[in-house]
Parts: sequence; C-alpha cells; structure tokens
Amino acid sequence: MNMNRQMQYALALLICLGVSITLFAQTENGSPQNTTPATTQADTAESGGTQTPAQTASQRSYIIGATDVLSINVWKEPDVSRIIPVRSDGKISLPLAGEIQASGRTPLQLEKEITEKLKTYISDPEVTVMVQDSKSHKFNVLGQVAKPGAYPLTSTTTVLDAIALAGGFKDFAKKKSIYVLRKKSNGEPERIPFNYKDVISGKNPSQNIPLQSEDTIIVP
Repeated sequence: MNMNRQMQYALALLICLGVSITLFAQTENGSPQNTTPATTQADTAESGGTQTPAQTASQRSYIIGATDVLSINVWKEPDVSRIIPVRSDGKISLPLAGEIQASGRTPLQLEKEITEKLKTYISDPEVTVMVQDSKSHKFNVLGQVAKPGAYPLTSTTTVLDAIALAGGFKDFAKKKSIYVLRKKSNGEPERIPFNYKDVISGKNPSQNIPLQSEDTIIVP
C-alpha cells in the first residue's frame, strides 16, 4: 500500500510539473506576440494622424513665382483646400484666408502665413503647400542634344542634370565647347564654359554648376 501511495504522489507531482512548464512556455511565447504588434500599430496610427504629408527639401527652398500652380491642402477642410495658380500680381486668393502674397516666398513660408490666417476660423489648421506646376522658373538646353527645349527648374539642377534631362548628346556634339549663358544682375550676359569630358573625368568638377532661372545651356 505504501508503495502504491508513493507512486500516486509521484505521478501527481509529475502532472503538476508538466502543467506548470506548459503554462510558463505559453506565457513567455505569447506576451511578445500580444503586445508588440499592438504597440506598433498604435504608434503608426498616432504618427499618421498628426503629421501632414512631407515635403522635399527642394520644394521647401523653391521660390514661388507668378504663374506657378500651387496645391494647397488643409487637413480635413476640403472646402478650403484647392489647386490654384499664382496671379500675375504674385498673389493668391484662398477662402477664409483672403488675399495672400505668394510670389517671392517659399512653400514653407506660405504655409505659415496661411496657417496663421486660418486660425481665426479653424482650430489648429494643418496646411501643406506644394508646387504643382512650376511655370516661373525655367532653363533652356539648346543645340546638339536629343531633346532641346525649356525645362522647369523646380529643384537644384546642375549642368550634367540638365543634359541628362535633354536626352544626352547627339553624335556630333562638341562636348568640350559647351557653355552656359546667364544674365548678370546688371542685365549683361555672362558666358560660363563647361567641358563635359573634364567634368566627368574629375579634372574640373567645379564647372558642373547649379543652374539659375533663365539659364541657357548651349551644346555646339
């Protein structure tokens, strides 16, 4: 009898030990699965609900000009949000905000002014200004390139960038004799040389200058 009781106690002890190990394993394996995704989803939802669409650095540094087309978005305010051209006088007209000077400002500066004007009517307005179509800032690529013409200058663009946008050189292009025509502040033209072969070989990278509005690249 004593032997039977001892076996019963041992069996019960083994069963209890097995149940404890199983519960411990489920707890250890289950807790990360139950908490981590929930926290991640909550963080994502919170961040997505409070941030406006990001703008690129080039968009933020761009100087708005007359005839540019702007996309103005006011979060959860479709009646105020719209795509609007900048008038010839450099201004735009927006519901609730009224007449605003846009020309000569960056999208970020315009965002701040629109936000301040809308605070009278909207609680914590979130405003995003993007350049939908750049018509005021352009450069030209002429001569022996695949696609000569005018191109919008919406971000930092070098001479190499411009040549690439124009489809590259034609067969008989004089790559050592390229130049940029630029107007000086006094209105006089300036001729800036660009030797393509020197630039790409690293001999004279400083010639690969950023373009300014109204620059014309000539590829003889």
